[in-house]
Amino acid sequence: MGLYHHCVFPYLLDFAMGSRVFDKPRKRTLARASGRILEIGFGTGRNLPHYPPGVSRIEAIDPDTDLDRFSGPRIAASSIAVDFHHLNAEHLPFTGESFDTVVCTLTLCSIPDVVHALGEVHRVLKPGGRFLFLEHGLSPDADVARWQHRLNPLQQRIGGGCHLTRDTVALVGQSGLQLHDAEHYYLRHIPRVAGYMTEGSALKA
Repeated sequence: MGLYHHCVFPYLLDFAMGSRVFDKPRKRTLARASGRILEIGFGTGRNLPHYPPGVSRIEAIDPDTDLDRFSGPRIAASSIAVDFHHLNAEHLPFTGESFDTVVCTLTLCSIPDVVHALGEVHRVLKPGGRFLFLEHGLSPDADVARWQHRLNPLQQRIGGGCHLTRDTVALVGQSGLQLHDAEHYYLRHIPRVAGYMTEGSALKA
């Protein structure tokens, strides 16, 4: 993976994900998490303080062992019990219809086979289960989108495979999940090419 990915990228990622601009969106997104919960793309564990008080345990996955230096201490310090696994979202080992909630924040952008991963989300959710998401992606503004496409190859190289041009709502719709609500906005103090957000939920019929 190279020196940059092992020694530099984890620190850049944790710094970016720790920005306070994400605090309120995270709290809103996670407020509806309940029952048996799976978090895809646990990353450096920045979601942990934002789960609602009723959450006492989650399952969490992330394939990147280089992020353990951040996520491990946060898991140890959290009041939430975390059953953590180094797994890819495209191949979940859990039985079908086993989770009430699947959480995904700032992760769909970097999953290599995101369509397959969302199919797995659909598979492991119980009927009536909820997929909660907070993602950046393709802007509807043509000028912003043009720059997103131009910068996307560079972003993938320096951002751990992160794409600027994925359409969150379209991807969720292709998964078989039923979009329940979605709010779109630009984050303040973030360049628009990286700050167009989609926040919402989808249900498994």
